[in-house]
Amino acid sequence: MRLYRVHGLAAAAAATVVVVVTVILVVAAQSTRHPVHRDTSPAVSPAELAQRWTDLHDGPQPYPETQIDKDVLITMSDGVVLKADVYRPAAAGGAVETRPLPTIVTMTPYSKMMSSMIDSAMGDPEVRRWTMDLVRRINLTGTPISGFEDLLHALDGGTVATVLGLDSRLVRAGYTVVSVDVRGTGQSHGLWDTLGEREQLDTREVIEWSARQPWSNGRVAMSGGSYAGINQLRAAENAPKPLQAIFPVEPGSDLMRDVVAPGGGVGVTFLPLWLNQVNQAKLMPDVKAMLNGTFDWQWLSDRMADPATNYDLLAQALLTPSLRNMPPALADALDENSAFRQGIMGHPEQITVPTFVYGGWHDIFANSATTLYNDIPLPPGRKQLIVGDTYHANPGAGTGRPGAPPRLDVLQRAWFDHWLKDIDNGITDYGPVIVWEQGGDWVVLDQFPQPGMTHRRVYLSGAASGTTGDSLHDGSLTERPGAPERLTVAPGLTNFCSRDMAQGSAGIGAALDMCAKDSRIAERNALTFTSEPIAERTILSGPINVHLNTVHDTADGYWNVTVNDVAPDGTSTVLSTGQLTASLRAIDESRSTRSANGDLTAPHNPLTLDSVQKVVPGEPVTLDIAVIPIQAVLAPGHRLRLDVFAGNSPKALAFRPMLNNSELAPQHLELDPAAPSFVNLPTDRPLFVAPAEPAQAAPRSVPAPTSQPVPAPQPAQAPTPPVAPATPPTEPTAPRAPQRAQSGEPTTQPARPTSRQAEAPAPQAVPTAPAPAAPPAPVTSSSEVPAPDPTARPADVAPRAAPAAVPHTTQPVLPNPDTGPLGPPIPAPAPARP
Repeated sequence: MRLYRVHGLAAAAAATVVVVVTVILVVAAQSTRHPVHRDTSPAVSPAELAQRWTDLHDGPQPYPETQIDKDVLITMSDGVVLKADVYRPAAAGGAVETRPLPTIVTMTPYSKMMSSMIDSAMGDPEVRRWTMDLVRRINLTGTPISGFEDLLHALDGGTVATVLGLDSRLVRAGYTVVSVDVRGTGQSHGLWDTLGEREQLDTREVIEWSARQPWSNGRVAMSGGSYAGINQLRAAENAPKPLQAIFPVEPGSDLMRDVVAPGGGVGVTFLPLWLNQVNQAKLMPDVKAMLNGTFDWQWLSDRMADPATNYDLLAQALLTPSLRNMPPALADALDENSAFRQGIMGHPEQITVPTFVYGGWHDIFANSATTLYNDIPLPPGRKQLIVGDTYHANPGAGTGRPGAPPRLDVLQRAWFDHWLKDIDNGITDYGPVIVWEQGGDWVVLDQFPQPGMTHRRVYLSGAASGTTGDSLHDGSLTERPGAPERLTVAPGLTNFCSRDMAQGSAGIGAALDMCAKDSRIAERNALTFTSEPIAERTILSGPINVHLNTVHDTADGYWNVTVNDVAPDGTSTVLSTGQLTASLRAIDESRSTRSANGDLTAPHNPLTLDSVQKVVPGEPVTLDIAVIPIQAVLAPGHRLRLDVFAGNSPKALAFRPMLNNSELAPQHLELDPAAPSFVNLPTDRPLFVAPAEPAQAAPRSVPAPTSQPVPAPQPAQAPTPPVAPATPPTEPTAPRAPQRAQSGEPTTQPARPTSRQAEAPAPQAVPTAPAPAAPPAPVTSSSEVPAPDPTARPADVAPRAAPAAVPHTTQPVLPNPDTGPLGPPIPAPAPARP
């Protein structure tokens, strides 16, 4: 028995040793395959960290050359052939690296051939140096076209490389890049299935194909902007195993509400520009193939079968006179369950891989930037967000400067180095939310909206504010409802000179400051409502709802509102915008959010044929207009203004049936203290506070500006990178980003709910979810005032808990006048010769 015990113990010990040794070998193997490099150098500030990333991206790379394999054929599961250009690093003399490397995939409808031409031009050291020097020398500050300079700064913000999804420096750093024309565009075969189910399956098959190639180590990321950014988000939903990170620049998620028809207004400026670009690019033949006798006749056949994709939808939306007997494309656009609507509706709540999003406050996809970030069910560090003061045409403008985040191409390299090469370079501690605070500077947040915000009513009053003599009517924003009054506004043309026009044109209209940076021309055909001067610095952060009591003389109407910052000199700058067709006012409560007192904060309109509600001429119609979420600061002496327009042309027009019903007739705003109109505004303090009075809301909890560096945790370490191309490159790393001070202030609400949060039933709402239980106050309409006394100002809304996906909050970092919010100034890096 003892012998058996001895043998049993010996066997157990041997088994234990075997297991331990096996574990050690497995860990060693994994470390060899995916080593995590750490740096033991002293902790550094965010600005120094950003400078390290910049130096690494712009400095000499392990591989001096790039090998391009053109028009590589990738056959999809249905037999359609996509064409790709594969960029691989090479040693001096052209010897291509044969060892497997991490792989970057971009799926573009804008022609990989055009991407290659632009990359080749910008990749030339002399052309790049000359271009960057020219951009930095241009200074249009103080001129009427300073907005043109803002657009140019996309060139020195890392825009080209990240929007194209093609950065030759990434290739020379040891990545393989696969640039693919999506089905039916560029040189690929098939018909363009715009963001449809087949196109999304193509993306997954390309990712898996790339991971299987001998030049790939099986670890894949995605890059690209706009459409290519949307494709990244869709691929990351329940992502295929090889996909390990994405870096979408100015992507959209809910395209119906972003650009196709936000509020029921068809994007008649952007959509034609975009459709022309894609449909013209897909008809560009391969001239080289024509000359050498290898022309692709299948490509030509597919192009002739569908030369003008989606023009039918645009034409039907603008020309169909009635909702009866609608043509198929328009019927699909107004059917939430159609393949078209499903294709343009993302599901960020299903994203499973690390995601770094860049958005712009005035981008065509501005509505999606913060909401999709909040919906991604990943913790900070695995999801990051930067929102700049930019349009669709100039993402990244303003980055790479002292006190600002690094350029987009620099951030992308750091993001991919961490998630594909396991380099602990501090990128996961950077942010996680960095936004340009309109009226201020860059600020760093742990979540959006900024903690400490409370939604409060600000009422529209017909009483003159005395701030403008140009608007159709000069009204006021007040603490309490004013006297009864009916104001009238008619459709007009002044919005041709507006920030909405600049936004709808992707930024083209932003060159003229008198239109994009000052609304006083547009306001000549608007009802304006302006507050008293702000007594204390006031932060606005989050979604805004504008609640209007309207009357129409016809069977429909179309309303547009903007929220503006009015400077002491009268300049009226648009912070955000919203629009709504009266007959499409129905609210889906399951996807909307409300304050504790029942007021909507982010109404969600289904925008479907089934949700159309009748507009009876002469009868009151209550509208809740969703305004794109913002981050802004009102300085003392500035004022808040709401502009109300009867239309938003040329950015958008109502669907033709609704436009016909409106007859472009004047529309009326009914100011009635019994049914008041108001703005539900997220602020850190009440707007109406005398300078000597303490704020009623919790003040913004931030440290006083200081030039001292923020303390940082002990960093990690990494080996020095090799410079010889004969060995696989190993990247240096930087320490972790600075540690933040904690703040216990909760945010009022997430920008988008994952479950019903309405406080009261709403007769006008679409019956997609059961009514909420135990409302705090009796409410008889989705937009009526819940308080028993409608003339009394409702109690301030108690802050709501932060989204579940954000486990903690921290203090936002205020800009230091000497150093900026992200640390000491960074000298602008001169482009290095590769």
